[in-house]
Amino acid sequence: MLGALFAAVALAPAQPVMIAVVDTGANVRLPEIAATQPVTYDVRTHGRDVRDLNGHGTKVASLIARSSGGARLLIIRAGSSSGAFSDAGEAAAIRYAVDHGAHIVNLSLGGPRTSSVERAAIQYAIARGVLIVAAAGDDYANRPEYPAALLGSAGLAVAAVGRSGARELFSNTGPWVSVAALGEQGTSFAVPLVSAAAARVWAANPALTARQVVSLLQDTASGHGVRTDALGFGVIDVASAVARATSPLFRQTP
Repeated sequence: MLGALFAAVALAPAQPVMIAVVDTGANVRLPEIAATQPVTYDVRTHGRDVRDLNGHGTKVASLIARSSGGARLLIIRAGSSSGAFSDAGEAAAIRYAVDHGAHIVNLSLGGPRTSSVERAAIQYAIARGVLIVAAAGDDYANRPEYPAALLGSAGLAVAAVGRSGARELFSNTGPWVSVAALGEQGTSFAVPLVSAAAARVWAANPALTARQVVSLLQDTASGHGVRTDALGFGVIDVASAVARATSPLFRQTP
């Protein structure tokens, strides 16, 4: 089932799409990250030093860099060395990403509560045509996880599956889950694969809107148009989504 997910690396290199990685920073000297010519920003210091003292952001950024086919990374450090994020820091990072040209914002983070600050930042991004991709959460609960549960049809809330294509036992479920991707270590690491897939689809057809990218990834996923609370519309199929995005019939669709 997951063969198409990994087959994406064999696709032709994409035109540059910018993905903002809102996380604990990243080691920008790693070859795969450095190759994206990353732009950096720290929401707390307003400086360019995004050294990752936690490691989470580096893993996320590396997955995107290896899977996106040439996307440019905007690394925004919003989390502490312990991996904690405040709503104010998350919101500032989202707004910075939107204002500095990001097409996609990767949020491998979440929690059981939301706030007006977080909701306003998500709406700010959606209103400006930016795609938010967020983690469904890792405590197997059929309850909302934020910011994933705020996205609706304008973004992608991502569940995690193992190599068999079955939901990982820790992956949260709910009517707000959009799609799934490989994430044996957590939904945080399924999110970057979906962000990378979205970048490939967008690069293949730059005329797409964020909502169209969402629809393409959902329509071509393993659920064949049927959604469940466990996996949303199913495991993403990058090759099929790119093929659909570039087909003459799709290009004629308003």
